[in-house]
Formats: sequence, C-alpha cells, structure tokens
Amino acid sequence: MSELPEYTRSQLALRNGQDKPQIWVAYKSIIYDVTESRLWRNGKHYEHWAGQDLTHELVDAPHTHTVFEKFNKVGRLK
Repeated sequence: MSELPEYTRSQLALRNGQDKPQIWVAYKSIIYDVTESRLWRNGKHYEHWAGQDLTHELVDAPHTHTVFEKFNKVGRLK
C-alpha cells in the first residue's frame, strides 16, 4: 500500500460536506472518504458530524470499527 498523505485536523474539518464537497471522517488516525454513503448526506450521520475524528465516539455506536472497511482511505491524521 502506498503512503497516505497527511492532513491536519483543520484540513479534515473542511471536508465536512459544507465547506468542501468531500465528506471525510477519521478513525484511529486514518481518514476515510464517506462522501458516497447515503448515511452521511450533508455531512451529518445521526448526531455525528463529518470533518472530525470519530475514534472516541465509536464506543457509543451500534456498530463496530469494521464499518470503515467499505470506505476508501484517503489520508492520515497528523
């Protein structure tokens, strides 16, 4: 696997479906592109917002980390 580009938290925050068309979220320092997911329309997924690190929020989710396996990795969080 090739080296993923690094993004700051500020750069990730812009990929919230509002400021830029991309919808990205991070989990355990990996950034995933969830733009095509119908569950992330407009950058919101239930009470979660895109453009941020969701690592600590996953504990309360009704699913496990394996949900990220279906999304493309686009970078690493600095």
